[in-house]
Amino acid sequence: MTADEILYKLAARCSVSEQCLSDIEAKLSRYDLTEEEHTRILRHLVEEKYVDDRRYAEAYVKDKYRFNKWGRIKIAQGLRLKGIDNETIKSAMETIDEEEYLSILRDLIKAKRKNTRGTSEYEINGKLTRFATGRGFEFAAIRRCINVDDDYWD
Repeated sequence: MTADEILYKLAARCSVSEQCLSDIEAKLSRYDLTEEEHTRILRHLVEEKYVDDRRYAEAYVKDKYRFNKWGRIKIAQGLRLKGIDNETIKSAMETIDEEEYLSILRDLIKAKRKNTRGTSEYEINGKLTRFATGRGFEFAAIRRCINVDDDYWD
């Protein structure tokens, strides 16, 4: 493929779904391009706003907490693995609606509680805490949701 064909292919991909710079660089590395062509393609995609890490981070945050039901810790870790800088991550994390976030966590804990067995409330709460921590939720948010009145769980 020529450099222009690769550029159009990547632009089409970016038009369909949000991509971050590290994803595009990984895809470009598969092709036999000169350093100049590689740089030209990246510059074009960034200048024409096909690739925008800030926009990608906001979409990633929204998708992961709404659809995958991930907590802030796991989302931030995923963004760091994508090579997104900390300022952009912080900005994207501020887009999370706190009430919706806690509602998602409460629903996860409520569903998990139905299938969790233990000899005491303490043991059950420990299992629920480990489950939610594994999903990337912060301990303070987990405690807020677990310590809700017992009437909530009925």
